[in-house]
Amino acid sequence: MTTDESRAARPLVYAHRGSSEAFAEHTRAAYLQAIAEGADGVECDVHLTRDQHAVLLHDANLDRTSDGTGPVADRTLQELRRLDFSSWRGARIPAEYGGVSTQFLTLPELLDILREVGREIGLAIELKHPSPYQLKLEDRVLEVLRAEGWNPATSMLGNIKVSFMSFSPDAVKHLLKTVPAEAVCQLIDDVDVEEIREELGLGALTGGALANVMKAAQAEGVRILDDCEVGMAGPGIDYVRQHSRTVRRWLASGRRFRVWTVDSDNDVALCQGLGIQEITTNRPAQVLAQLSAGSQRLR
Repeated sequence: MTTDESRAARPLVYAHRGSSEAFAEHTRAAYLQAIAEGADGVECDVHLTRDQHAVLLHDANLDRTSDGTGPVADRTLQELRRLDFSSWRGARIPAEYGGVSTQFLTLPELLDILREVGREIGLAIELKHPSPYQLKLEDRVLEVLRAEGWNPATSMLGNIKVSFMSFSPDAVKHLLKTVPAEAVCQLIDDVDVEEIREELGLGALTGGALANVMKAAQAEGVRILDDCEVGMAGPGIDYVRQHSRTVRRWLASGRRFRVWTVDSDNDVALCQGLGIQEITTNRPAQVLAQLSAGSQRLR
């Protein structure tokens, strides 16, 4: 069986924020490790800086993953480059993956890394909302990609197969004006009011109001998938477990699935059994090994 045939016979494996079990998420080391492990694609989250650079960070604030504090949107790119985004993870970075000062990445810098892979590789870009820049986030990211040589008709950038994701239905609808539906993924998950309040440090009233907004967005996301307006569905693994009837309906309608974050052996097996086409994981090497072992047994 050739490499291409092997990939076609199993779910594609996307590295969640890079190989983020091994190194700090979104860092140069995490992405280089994911490539070394043979990931079929990588996933990244994008925010805009004050001076409109697209940077790779999950959180809207700097506190959790750097030695800085405050909103990403309040800092310039130059200011962010002075921060340490890798030491919090406590993992030693091999010399070939660069020093601490080179770990923080912009979107163009990740594209440079992926261009050097020597094979086709996927790039799943999540547009993070709410954003202080609203839909200017999507416009800026598309502008950056076009400048790098991205073809909107095919959503290819050289050897890089680009796709876009968001929990925000407004962002998804905005992307569909430019991006082919098959390259757009509506992310979906259940809304947990208590979890939202705790994560954001909100009071009961504010947390409840935000949860209501998120529930409305979730309902619209479900409608978008029910009406087949996008080519990809992006549920979390908990959603897959808890809404099996909905998942099977979307699969039957031809939606391609990209499920996150699939780290346990049981969850990998569940996805493979359902016919899920793409798995996003923090541990690509282990997931690829499990899928490969399963393919060997089926021969």
